[in-house]
Amino acid sequence: MSGSGGFTVRIEGHLDDHHAARLGGWALERHPDGTTSLSATEADQAQLHGLLTGLRDLGIALVAVARVDAAPSTGCSTSPPPATATPPRRRGG
Repeated sequence: MSGSGGFTVRIEGHLDDHHAARLGGWALERHPDGTTSLSATEADQAQLHGLLTGLRDLGIALVAVARVDAAPSTGCSTSPPPATATPPRRRGG
């Protein structure tokens, strides 16, 4: 991955700031349902593995792990890229 995206990890419970700082500077968001999301829009798999190891060492249960694309500043990252290839030509006659 060369700057094309990152990861979001959702865990059970509200992670306090002390533990969050130990986990490598991932963005922290506490949710009303009692879970916490840790996100990094520019993270590679080595950074993800480091975070997962830290969570394991703290005994924290995972809820979800998702890869996220670097979002464009004005739109949603889930839209497909524009078509750039021309359609194949018909053969024969």
